[in-house]
Amino acid sequence: MLAVVTQAIRLSYRVEARTLGLTNRSGFPRKAMMFHTITNINVARDLETQVMRRRMSRLLLIVLAGSVVMWAGLYLVRSIG
Repeated sequence: MLAVVTQAIRLSYRVEARTLGLTNRSGFPRKAMMFHTITNINVARDLETQVMRRRMSRLLLIVLAGSVVMWAGLYLVRSIG
């Protein structure tokens, strides 16, 4: 799941680089603006950027599903023991 999160973050940075309003011009590193990317706020509307944004959202859904499965498994193990 860590590798999938890393891929999603990298995609978020790529979307930000293609979007004029989200581009980091300060020269200082900053966290990925994933909330803007997920909710499509100020994101470029061209097809390639939107495809990257949808792929990032799918990756984050995979991480969410994996987390739910992991917590359910832990709950079952604790309830049996």
